[in-house]
Amino acid sequence: MYPAQAMMLVTEEEAAQSRAAPTPLLARSPLPANAPVIKLLAPNTSTTITSPTRIELRFEPAPQASIRPETFRVLYGALKLDITNRLMANSKVSAQGLDVSEAHLPKGSHRLMLEVQDTAGRVGARLVSFVVE
Repeated sequence: MYPAQAMMLVTEEEAAQSRAAPTPLLARSPLPANAPVIKLLAPNTSTTITSPTRIELRFEPAPQASIRPETFRVLYGALKLDITNRLMANSKVSAQGLDVSEAHLPKGSHRLMLEVQDTAGRVGARLVSFVVE
């Protein structure tokens, strides 16, 4: 059983299904000028991660705009499974960002698409890929 503050972001079955799914071809479109920036402070994705892991994000809006926390979304893997509610179950997103102390993920490779919108309607996005050992 996981501690009350920990959460399972994806099941082993969901992770396996995502890894088995073909990666969709996406046209790369540039982010709108002055789109919000999503900074990943933790975990360090340049190394292998252990589970549970901390997830810490900071949002930076453009001048004359602010972040709309209610627009924050997290999509998982090739299947784009919306895991926002799972992430939010034991944490709170604010205009400054998000800090989850313990997020459980099964071993293997993972990919998260993070999105947030500002008061001018611009969407900032960030793709985060990492491996859990």
